[in-house]
Amino acid sequence: MKVIICGGGRVGYGIASRLSREQNTVTVVDLSADLIRQVTTELDVRGIVGHGAYPDVLKQAGIESADMLIAVTYSDEVNMMACQVAHSLFNVPTKVARVRAQSYLESEWNDLFSREHMPIDIIISPEVEIGKSVLRRLNTPGAFEVVPFADNAVKLLGVHIEEDCPIIATPIRQIPDLFPELQATIVGVRREGQIFVPMPDDPLYVGDDAFFIVRSEHGSRLMEIVGTGEDRARHIVIIGGGNVGAYVAKELEAVKGIRCRVIEYDKKRAEQAAEMLKRTVVLNGDAMNAEIQQEAGVQDAELVLCLTNDDKTNILAGVLAKKIGAGQTVSLVNEVSMQALITELPIDKFIDPRAATVSSILRHVRRGRILDVYTLSDGQAEVVEGEVLDTSLFAGKKYEEIKLEGMAIGAIIQDGVPAPLDNNLVVKKGDRVVMMAERSAFKQVEQIFRVSTDFF
Repeated sequence: MKVIICGGGRVGYGIASRLSREQNTVTVVDLSADLIRQVTTELDVRGIVGHGAYPDVLKQAGIESADMLIAVTYSDEVNMMACQVAHSLFNVPTKVARVRAQSYLESEWNDLFSREHMPIDIIISPEVEIGKSVLRRLNTPGAFEVVPFADNAVKLLGVHIEEDCPIIATPIRQIPDLFPELQATIVGVRREGQIFVPMPDDPLYVGDDAFFIVRSEHGSRLMEIVGTGEDRARHIVIIGGGNVGAYVAKELEAVKGIRCRVIEYDKKRAEQAAEMLKRTVVLNGDAMNAEIQQEAGVQDAELVLCLTNDDKTNILAGVLAKKIGAGQTVSLVNEVSMQALITELPIDKFIDPRAATVSSILRHVRRGRILDVYTLSDGQAEVVEGEVLDTSLFAGKKYEEIKLEGMAIGAIIQDGVPAPLDNNLVVKKGDRVVMMAERSAFKQVEQIFRVSTDFF
């Protein structure tokens, strides 16, 4: 696939890194020569210095033969215009735009992005995606990853295995027999930084990260069993009142019983957040200052969310909050190399903002009847939801007859309900399958959900 990415910042770089790694032909366009120099030096991509919405610049980038345009500059208007130019002048099949301003995204203006007006096929809002990810984690305390699939019939839950976990050293194939009332399947394990699909006789060890696909209503029970059941936080401090922090605070205002305060360094942004929020106290100050954190009540907070746009601030403010007495700290960290530092610091969890953004793009890059994708550990593995067609490998087969390598089925949804993964379960046309695949198996997953049977 030939892809042009307008914008070489964090979001554009993350998308370019992932797509180029999968042998797509990628060209990045940005006004900054420094960003283009960085992206072309570190990645196997082509770079063009120029304005991403100018027709001559896009033509130089190869827009005439492009399969997809992804516009993720910091300007919503540039992104929208780039998609308009790509459609009107070059007839690009798929156009993606990053839109940050919530005014554009309100439901009453949905017609704006129709093909007759502003022809954008896919709208991504990284700030909203990150905010939703934070809220899902708040609703499932103890899990470091919470992602819904199949219209929320099942969820991906990432769980860190502690010393008191009752399933340590138990072969994975025996776990369902120990808890027959629980509909959950381990589809992946991260050990020493590497994700793999486990074999049935593989055990879990202390320090592992286990990835479960669980029936949504069984999520709380799963967290109790694996020993990470935690009470939902009621007193929360948010560091950062920008797009992400303000979005999370606004959503929390609708939850009964939660008290929330926000610390924002920039005075203008603090005033904007205070104007938008009705029941949330917004403090204008430096979160790196212990007195400001204490004024916000960090010492009594059950949870501190560090959601600024600066990785160093999020990490150090999280460390300070923990020292002051916060129950748990969660930090938003963009830089992959910095994420490795988290395990060495007193920060409980971190959020990788690029995971949600890249995943939203991959849903439309993956071929076949793939309905949803979520990427893990910078692309080491993917959790995929696909629809079974009558020509699919799975169609008409019993569960026990399906043999996979580098892949694991986590759930089969029949008529909207997760079916128990019994050996005699027959997979039918129209079923949805949620599965994990290692990087080496990505293309095989696409083949599984293709219409053609050539692969088989």
